[in-house]
This record gives sequence, structure tokens and C-alpha cells, in this order.
Amino acid sequence: MKEGRIFLYVSPNVIIPIMFLVLVLASLAVHYSILSNTTWFADFWQGAAVTAEAAAAPAP
Repeated sequence: MKEGRIFLYVSPNVIIPIMFLVLVLASLAVHYSILSNTTWFADFWQGAAVTAEAAAAPAP
């Protein structure tokens, strides 16, 4: 297991929190991009009804 050798050089007390923070930041970046680049998502949270155009569009 080559990946396990990293713990010979870096303490798990250091690398595990860093990996967790990277995971959290990546998740927040994805959520921010969805919220800022779509027009329908805010309407969805506000409970807006689906328009006829969106309901008639075929799923990809």
C-alpha cells in the first residue's frame, strides 16, 4: 500500500484535518457554483411552480 507511507512523513493528526477541510471547501465550491449559475434553483427553494416549458422538456 503505497498511499499508507505518507503517514511515515506526515502525522495523521495533521493530514486528516487538512483532507477534511479540502473536502468541505470542494463541496462548498460546488454548491456555490450551482447557486450562482442557475436561475431556477432559488425559485425552487421559494416553492415556485414548474413552468410548462420545463415540464414539457425531455430529460437528458
